[in-house]
Amino acid sequence: MSAMHPMPGVPRDTKRRIGLLGGSFNPAHEGHRHVSLEAMRRLGLDEVWWLVSPQNPLKSGDGMELLATRVARARQIARHPRIKVEAPELLLGTRYTLDTVRALGRVYPRARFVWLMGADILPQLVHWQGWRDLFAAIPIAAFARPGWSYAALQSAAPRAFARYRLKAEQARDLASCEAPAWCFIPSRLDSHSATAIRAVRPRRPRKGKTISENNPAEGARRLPDRSKATAALLKLVRQSLEDDKAEDIVVIDLKGKSAFADYMVIATGRSTRQVVAIAEHLAERLKAAGHGYTPVEGKEVGDWALIDGGDVVVHVFRPESRTFYALEKMWQLETDAKKADAPRRRGDSVKTRRKKA
Repeated sequence: MSAMHPMPGVPRDTKRRIGLLGGSFNPAHEGHRHVSLEAMRRLGLDEVWWLVSPQNPLKSGDGMELLATRVARARQIARHPRIKVEAPELLLGTRYTLDTVRALGRVYPRARFVWLMGADILPQLVHWQGWRDLFAAIPIAAFARPGWSYAALQSAAPRAFARYRLKAEQARDLASCEAPAWCFIPSRLDSHSATAIRAVRPRRPRKGKTISENNPAEGARRLPDRSKATAALLKLVRQSLEDDKAEDIVVIDLKGKSAFADYMVIATGRSTRQVVAIAEHLAERLKAAGHGYTPVEGKEVGDWALIDGGDVVVHVFRPESRTFYALEKMWQLETDAKKADAPRRRGDSVKTRRKKA
């Protein structure tokens, strides 16, 4: 454990009061940010850590974006100096919340942690691995959610620990309390939901598959192969970046791994002005080429701009920001983790296979 540093930039002897907000963040949204800001204000926290899970054990992997994509989007949504976004479970080797909380407690033994959640999670807690031990391991703050406020307090988990509940006006004491201790925060409601966002997000069709594979009577018309169009788009993106003197251009192939895009492109601009110029020029060239309006995020600060070109998503960083966020490293960590979990050759012993925590 001593060789690991799951939260870059955080000293191991930190005494900060830290809120932990865990989840798949598929995708991150303003509701996550709302809870984080409320937690810092109501609980007196120094910062909030978003712990992006490689895979929630209670959720299907269907429709789950790649970890590197979810981390990148979460960092764009967070946009706050006291909200840190990482995927520490890759380094800690943990899968369940209880194990992650315990591991972070060992790495940062002097920190005062609080687990943050929406009230809609309270009824689900009894399905979590070691949920009673989780209450005993870390103070918990549950924030009101639309449709899941006081009704959620009648579910099994909060009733089981009713005598350890703090009043809302005692919320600032929570981080200093020894577990078990928890608090319900009747804060301003925020209606954002990752499930709702995924429900309305258009699904990209699989290339080359029939529209009605299971019903031949409706015809076996095949969807057009868009690979040539995507290749042309990628070429246009790379040409635009090169024309604007972007440096260290890296293309990551996402085909077959993500429904979000076919390629992720990462590049560097030497200054905030150059980062913004690269992003704006790329958006203009995409529009001129007939790709319509292209969203650009991050121009206000200029440390990191994200250009959503549809099948090609582009990240342009200043050198320091690129090093700090390390998207390429995050991608490699995710790839290595999947390789480690893959079945070994037929001759290998089952006992030698890697088991998740």
